[in-house]
Amino acid sequence: MMREYPTSNNRRWGIAWVALCVALAVHVADETVTDFLSYWNPLVHSIREHWSFAPLPTFSFPLWFGGLIFAVLVFTYLSRFAFRGVMWMKPVSYFVAIVMLFNGIQHLVASVYLQRAAPGVYSSPLLLAAAAYLLVSVRRYWQTPFNVRSSA
Repeated sequence: MMREYPTSNNRRWGIAWVALCVALAVHVADETVTDFLSYWNPLVHSIREHWSFAPLPTFSFPLWFGGLIFAVLVFTYLSRFAFRGVMWMKPVSYFVAIVMLFNGIQHLVASVYLQRAAPGVYSSPLLLAAAAYLLVSVRRYWQTPFNVRSSA
């Protein structure tokens, strides 16, 4: 049985989750347009020359793009559970938001290191903002007293 608390109080959490899905879709488009794989695959080969045990994959475009589109679709589907306040979405929200924060930061750091715009950097601020908004929203929702959360 799925435990859920459908109220107007979890609307912010659901909106934050959808905002992250939109930001991720924009980020995937940004990486696609700026040819992320021409940056990523040579980087992985270079890292493997020094550390052969590094578990970093290389990708073909169809696999990479298809996987990211699938992830965006799955995340979008999961938004319904955030809007309902389903309890198991709390750790999922935290995990996804933290991964997206690291992803956005990584693009910014790479741009500083390379002294040029790294692929995906243009959408990184949007990704960072959406991830931060999700973190704040889920934290606020779960800090709200249960009797306020569950009242309609």
